Amino acid sequence: MTVPRTEEGLLDRRSLHERIAADLRDEIMTGDLAPGAKLPSTAQLKERFSASNATIQKALQLLKDEHLVVGRAGAAVTVREHQQQTVRPEASMIPGPGDGPYPWLPGIRSAGAAKSRLLDVGETVPPADVAAVLRLAGEALALRRSQVLTVDGEPVELVHSYYPPDLARGTPLAERRRIKGGTPALLADLGHRVLRCVDLVSARVPTQEQYENLRLPGDLPVLRTLRVAYAACPEGERPVEATVMAKAGHLYQLRYEFHPEHPVTPQAPPPA
Repeated sequence: MTVPRTEEGLLDRRSLHERIAADLRDEIMTGDLAPGAKLPSTAQLKERFSASNATIQKALQLLKDEHLVVGRAGAAVTVREHQQQTVRPEASMIPGPGDGPYPWLPGIRSAGAAKSRLLDVGETVPPADVAAVLRLAGEALALRRSQVLTVDGEPVELVHSYYPPDLARGTPLAERRRIKGGTPALLADLGHRVLRCVDLVSARVPTQEQYENLRLPGDLPVLRTLRVAYAACPEGERPVEATVMAKAGHLYQLRYEFHPEHPVTPQAPPPA
């Protein structure tokens, strides 16, 4: 098997079927292979990638496991009808309608049943990047609320939300139950109306927890968003919530809008 090199001479050490799946996955995600479209035949793929029949079938099975294509023996493999779903992050800060679904979930699949499943509520030492943005020192604790968001019973996002203990203790945030209307509404009721949010988005290899809770088919990356919500305080503003959200990178994309007529003043990075 020939291992391709980049211009810098670096090797792509993935197996051939993984590289074939990667190229086809990109064509599906960019729309070159549209929903409902047939993939090239096995013979065409064998010629294109100089691969054996078995290697092509292994590549196609990866895409089937990822829910990007469907097919059965003797029939053409086609791109699944639903496209990569788009999430608008700003929608999650809109107070929800009581017991209704989280605001951003109906936007991705309007016909689906959107729900949240609470996993755990308790105090813990947060990850270092969360502790930094919440301005917690050393091994200080934070209150963590963990949940999985689902659509039609399928997990779409793993969410860990962290709060400064002085803000959360003795409030519904510390109770093991859903918060009607979501945390933005509750924070406002507690006197901490969110004024702005900052998102830090990265692609990561999934952790074991993310792999299991999101039922991922393999080592495809997850989109990890660290969102910090700030509220007014006598000193100016303070972080009141830091949320780590992880979703399957091959099924979801984030949409942000920027308006040139309202330039954003660059902010200093959070303290390490």
